[in-house]
Amino acid sequence: MQKNFRPHPNSFKNTFCVFHEVLPEVIEGLKKQFESKAGSAYYYTETGMYRVSNHWGRLANSKWRLIAMEPETSSKTKIGFAAWSEFYPDNAEEKLYYIEANFDMNTVIYQHKNNPVYDKKAILRTSFETTKRIKQIRNLQQLTSWAKHFDEDIDVLRETIITELIYTEKTLEEIKREI
Repeated sequence: MQKNFRPHPNSFKNTFCVFHEVLPEVIEGLKKQFESKAGSAYYYTETGMYRVSNHWGRLANSKWRLIAMEPETSSKTKIGFAAWSEFYPDNAEEKLYYIEANFDMNTVIYQHKNNPVYDKKAILRTSFETTKRIKQIRNLQQLTSWAKHFDEDIDVLRETIITELIYTEKTLEEIKREI
């Protein structure tokens, strides 16, 4: 019989967390301990939380991301697990976030400074500043019109500019001018 584990009621308010997708068998036999108005189910254990949901990202006052399994499961509803130690504080004022770009996959994400793999090289920014930079990076990744005035290969340009956006305080305009 599963012992009821109840986290503090405010444990999840204003948090950032990255969940990892798990298969449904993992929660078999666990007791659902909470269901949100939006239909997400929560299973609490001593080591962490399982969340069953069809929506991830910004949730009320928290930012919870799901890293999907490879290959990705076909269901829209995903089950994610996160250890209690992986819930980090979030607020709009502090510089809590850094940006990671994967040039092979052409993706960009933000991570929390408390992430144990943070190498302290990428610039920390507020949520607003991070969102603004990510939008600029996605435009650089997806569009080509910005590169028409440059002679360099677009992939080289992308990597150079995006790297500068991540590791410096320079504006996009300053970076482009220096190239």
